[in-house]
Amino acid sequence: MKPVNAKITKPLPIGARLIVADNSGAKIVEIIGVKKGGGQVKGRLASAGVGDIIIVAVKKGRPEFKKKRLPMVIIRQKKEFRRPDGTRVKFEDNACVMMKDLKHGEPQGSVVKGAMAKEAAKRFPKVGKIARIVL
Repeated sequence: MKPVNAKITKPLPIGARLIVADNSGAKIVEIIGVKKGGGQVKGRLASAGVGDIIIVAVKKGRPEFKKKRLPMVIIRQKKEFRRPDGTRVKFEDNACVMMKDLKHGEPQGSVVKGAMAKEAAKRFPKVGKIARIVL
């Protein structure tokens, strides 16, 4: 996992619902945990942003995925974040991609629907290869 030099805000707390942007079989998921969530503060929910690894529970999708805990990577967020050149980027929805193998960054699906943030593609190159558009 490579570092990202953009200042990415963390707008998605535990309990947020996201759309799954690949063809793995899950449709809607809910965040139940954040991997390496950073500085945990007492009384504050862990939160995640673009390029972060999250643990989710599948709410809608194929029966074999429902009520399972799965690792995913966030590829889009509604809240804008700032890139080093001064531009600000935001998407129209919050979306993630299911991961098969976190150690090697292997995605579960074979295609990513919609756009994907450049920061997530840099951190996970194999996910960036299956994306249609990288912004």
